[in-house]
Amino acid sequence: MIKDAVVLLPCYNPDEKIMTAFLTVLSKSFQNIVIVNDGCSKIHEDFFKKLAKTYPIFQHYRNFGKGRGIKNGLNYILNQYPDCQVIITADCDGQHSVEDIKKCYKAALKHQDSYILGYRDFDNKNVPFKSRYGNKITRNILKVFVGLNVRDTQTGLRAMSRTIASRLLTVSGERYEYETNTLLFCKTEDIPIFEVPIETIYIEENKTSHFNPIKDSILIYKLFIKYIVCSLSSFVVDIVLFTIFLNILTHFSFGKSIFMATILARILSSLYNYFVNAKLVFKKMNRTSLFKYFILVVVQMFISAFAVSKIHSLLLMNPTILKILVDSIIFVINFIIQREFIFKK
Repeated sequence: MIKDAVVLLPCYNPDEKIMTAFLTVLSKSFQNIVIVNDGCSKIHEDFFKKLAKTYPIFQHYRNFGKGRGIKNGLNYILNQYPDCQVIITADCDGQHSVEDIKKCYKAALKHQDSYILGYRDFDNKNVPFKSRYGNKITRNILKVFVGLNVRDTQTGLRAMSRTIASRLLTVSGERYEYETNTLLFCKTEDIPIFEVPIETIYIEENKTSHFNPIKDSILIYKLFIKYIVCSLSSFVVDIVLFTIFLNILTHFSFGKSIFMATILARILSSLYNYFVNAKLVFKKMNRTSLFKYFILVVVQMFISAFAVSKIHSLLLMNPTILKILVDSIIFVINFIIQREFIFKK
């Protein structure tokens, strides 16, 4: 019987038979189990009254979302279980075996400074379409836009030390986006993520899950929409200014006019881009980041101008179209450099 850990189960309108069977097995291995009733409907009232005779129940008057449930549960455990060394969050729908919960517990004991994730195999044919779709897209977005390579972004089986749990209380998010936000938080705060392989279990095509692949994906992906919108607006400003300056500087040779138009457009658009990214996206602005940013701008400005000029001399394509193609490649590279070197917290 494990006594130095607490298993936290956030619940919303659970399948009572599945949850009862899961708790029966779980309670044989873990002494401490805390349940969050996230505003379940009245039809589950008797079920939770019965559970309350055996387990602590943290009650929400109405449904606030999984993220709020997890944070309130972590806060409750940190206050009520001072001797607890590890907290494990798990789903109540039978998706996690007790053996896998033990594996994550042991990993958290060994890696006290890390956030432990139990990851599933999404190439398994038994994985429902909506789960495979949601996880793979989110996983790739995190990898490209955040530089975070995690096998299972939506796993409900996670474990952590008291120290990590207390830090995760400050992470924003009320619903499913909270779990993604904790991954972003670990990235910015340099908290290691340790992954543990777990069994892939889906009962009756995962019909008990309340994850909506469209609604909840929008909540998750809005984290990245800011950068895309800000960068695209800067991109448009740069292209418009480039075209205007190119038409003004007609008395110069074509090669020189491309270079001059690129430089003038980039100076103005980069000022706009820096302040927008610093204020709205990366939320970090100081002299060091400004200095690094303009070094990046100068280097990429000359790369863009040189590439457009050389490709134009070879292919005789429209210079504005060429600039769009060249800067589209620079767009992705630019984000990665800003994220990892310019605005890195």
